Amino acid sequence: MTADTTPRATPADPHGPPPGAPGGAASRLVPLPPPFRPRTLLSRALSVPLVLGLSGFLPLVVVSQSGEGPRDAAFWLQTVLTVYCGVRLSAMVLTSRRKLLQATFWMFCYMAMGVAPLAQAVLGRVPTPVVGPREDLVQAVSLVLLGCFAFDVGALLARYRTPRHRERGTGGREAVRDSGRAAADPDGRPVLIHRRRLMLLVLAAFACGGLLIVKLGGPTVFFSSRQEIIASIEDAGVSGDGSQAGQAFLRGFGTVPPLIALLVYTRRLVTSRRARRTWSVVTVFGALVVLNVIVNNPVSNPRYWFLTVLFALLFTAFPVSAAMYRASLSLGVVVALLVFPFADRFRYDENNARQIETTSFLEPLALKDYDQVGMFANTITYVESGQGHTYGYQLAGSLLFAVPRSVWADKPSDTGVMVGEWMGAVNTNLSSPVWAELWIDFGPVGMTGGMAALGYAAARVDRRVARRAVRGSPTGSLLLITAPLVAGYSFILVRGPLLQATGKVAIAALCLALIATYRTDRGARLG
Repeated sequence: MTADTTPRATPADPHGPPPGAPGGAASRLVPLPPPFRPRTLLSRALSVPLVLGLSGFLPLVVVSQSGEGPRDAAFWLQTVLTVYCGVRLSAMVLTSRRKLLQATFWMFCYMAMGVAPLAQAVLGRVPTPVVGPREDLVQAVSLVLLGCFAFDVGALLARYRTPRHRERGTGGREAVRDSGRAAADPDGRPVLIHRRRLMLLVLAAFACGGLLIVKLGGPTVFFSSRQEIIASIEDAGVSGDGSQAGQAFLRGFGTVPPLIALLVYTRRLVTSRRARRTWSVVTVFGALVVLNVIVNNPVSNPRYWFLTVLFALLFTAFPVSAAMYRASLSLGVVVALLVFPFADRFRYDENNARQIETTSFLEPLALKDYDQVGMFANTITYVESGQGHTYGYQLAGSLLFAVPRSVWADKPSDTGVMVGEWMGAVNTNLSSPVWAELWIDFGPVGMTGGMAALGYAAARVDRRVARRAVRGSPTGSLLLITAPLVAGYSFILVRGPLLQATGKVAIAALCLALIATYRTDRGARLG
């Protein structure tokens, strides 16, 4: 929930100058303190024990467990990294202003770069072998910590605005108040959702989602297992010759447009009483819910994609709720650490499902796919073994993902796949966190600068969202749809590889560009 800091006039002083005179009450605009909301205070009080556990109790419990891992420099650096990420995630939970992008970044860091690798260090077991010397692992953990610190520095720099920028923002807000539109963009013209083009997106969502359902053999396939989904895609002939492009194209267009359309209609119903009383809007919303239950359910989709769907819907449905924001972050950590490892059974059918037998809560974290720190260490070993840095080549391959290999013969593979093949791994579906992507392209200086740029961009977007996410903001604000979607998808972007993640980003960008408009007339405005 964002505090209301709208300048309001103080009561007129009976002994002072008249209200219309210079220095009178009408010209003295002072921000009022945020209103007292007991629910917010209660949610913050309930969060305190959990955030203390994030930064202190849980790391201490993990460290105190017995295991075969050496207590060397890599172990202690990993402990420091876990505590640092826990402190920063705690700050995101307790902040008075919702910070969607920064919060999801620190949530990922705490789970995948903090607690899970710390458990692996204690047990001496990793999901993916670290092929290089121990010094490369020490270097990887140190660089992750450096990247986290650079992200914080970038976020701090985003607070600084030049006097000219501040003056332009103030003038924009005054113009908004003068025109009576309380929800316009304080930094410029607002980007809204075009009402008629939204219907095109809805039609495209049903067409693409329906095509995916038909191609895979009906709705029941989506509730069996991911193994069955992959088999259905191969039977449909869209993933031939070992290429994953056809599969990514079909699943991307079959899942992303339905999700974006559902987010728009969710916000429309949440913010517009008129929409809730319009049967056609409610009917379309119900149909989109059914479609998304089929194509975006947690059984047939990767866990990180379902996390994207869940967070995007929560942040869209509760745009100003501080309690829901804090609950989402707090419960998200619990779900990721305790439920995610066991959700792996949905990948396989009953005959091929792997049974999990464990005597410690740490073992699932060491046996599953939290391999980000280890893969960063392997990427460092790959570079230092003589392969060298690629100086933007990997990034170019990710940005130009749509260029076919028949045109670009030397098009780079996923960074995780490339390093996995170099390692001789049987399963090359390996992660490549953003630290590794920046490192392999630009080295330590480029990685540090890139992480600072990410922190700066995330903080700027969060500040703009906080100014927009207020009661009375327009129903068709595109930013308040885009930010929750990006916040949820950031789990996939930060985890990597980037080449795998950019396909859905491009599809989402096309959908958002289709419905975006600067027009504010009644014929285009969404209500």
